[in-house]
Amino acid sequence: MKSKTAKVSVTWIPIFSISFFFIGMLFTNKFWGSLESNNQLITQQRRDQELQIVSEDCNTKKKKEEDNDNDVMKEVYKTHEAIQGLDKSISMLQMELSASRSVSRGDGLIPTANQQPVRKKAFMVIGINTAFSSRKRRDSVRETWMPRGDKLRRLEEEKGIVVRFMIGHSATSNSILDRALDSEEAQHKDFLRLEHVEGYHELSAKTKIFFATAVAKWDADFYVKVDDDVHLNLGTFAATLARHRSKPRVYIGCMKSGPVLAQKSVKYHEPEYWKFGEEGNKYFRHATGQIYAISKDLATYISINQHILHKYANEDVSLGSWFIGLEVEHIDERNMCCGTPPDEKSFSTNNASRLIFYSSNCSHICYCADCEWKAQAGNVCIASFDWSCSGICKSVEKIKFVHERCGEGEEALWHALL
Repeated sequence: MKSKTAKVSVTWIPIFSISFFFIGMLFTNKFWGSLESNNQLITQQRRDQELQIVSEDCNTKKKKEEDNDNDVMKEVYKTHEAIQGLDKSISMLQMELSASRSVSRGDGLIPTANQQPVRKKAFMVIGINTAFSSRKRRDSVRETWMPRGDKLRRLEEEKGIVVRFMIGHSATSNSILDRALDSEEAQHKDFLRLEHVEGYHELSAKTKIFFATAVAKWDADFYVKVDDDVHLNLGTFAATLARHRSKPRVYIGCMKSGPVLAQKSVKYHEPEYWKFGEEGNKYFRHATGQIYAISKDLATYISINQHILHKYANEDVSLGSWFIGLEVEHIDERNMCCGTPPDEKSFSTNNASRLIFYSSNCSHICYCADCEWKAQAGNVCIASFDWSCSGICKSVEKIKFVHERCGEGEEALWHALL
């Protein structure tokens, strides 16, 4: 039996192919579209999660960095404070080291032996500024307020008060002036010889050398410069300085601020007047040159830096300039610049006339109350002199008169509480 096979017409083959193609396309688009949409959603969610994680990471890191920065700044401040404290300590050590080196070298001292000088402890060292021609002035000081001989040595041992006439040497080696001074020194033993050529216009240099020499020789709380035509009450002065003993850097004297004199013909002409501004300006505040005291730290500062400290025409201005910019307490002690009582031979003994005389002759920083009136009221002056003479006028003749009326009495010095 012959079987029959069903045959598909050739015409239908293309139709079926096209139909299946379109059906496949529809299925594929639907399936992959859905799949891609799901994939995009998943991808977006993943990106959001990643961004969130990154953002949280960044915030955490930022917070940590801020905390770290704060910690770092705190440490920086602590370190800065520590460095400042260390700087101060180093600065003080450097000063002490330089002072020790000065002592070991004997800076400012005239070498008399190969041995290194040993510094003696003292309360105050007083340098009386004097000159070769001032023998009579020195004798008048020895006869009034300055102890002599054994009393001078006792004053050093018991009270720690050192008093010396300070002077350098002449321009000519071993001159007659130097030999006369050697003879006077052998007699009284009350000189401090400086490595300095004497001269009126060299007072600023002499002041520096005095402090350097005194610091090298004595370890004192205070160092004092006074002129040899000024009357001084040592006991009252010592008691006054003792009140400032705990202060590290003090500068004590009668503070003033006089005019800067540009005219060449005047006595106190300042060649560097232009440094102080316009013509007619005043100096900065400084102690008048007849007498002033400085504490140990300031004297040591001068000793260390003496080679670079600038010298002005006037010695008291120079000293004041060396402390500009330093932490220094200026103490205006008016009892260090009292006026002297007028000589009865020249002026009336009437108090009213005395007051008129002093009112017309005192400078702008004088209180016009002399040492005699204060002594009678129980307020003994530290130092007395005449402003018109920058010292006691005709001091050789008058200082004994001032001492009798304004002196504290000999026992006051030995009973002074330091």
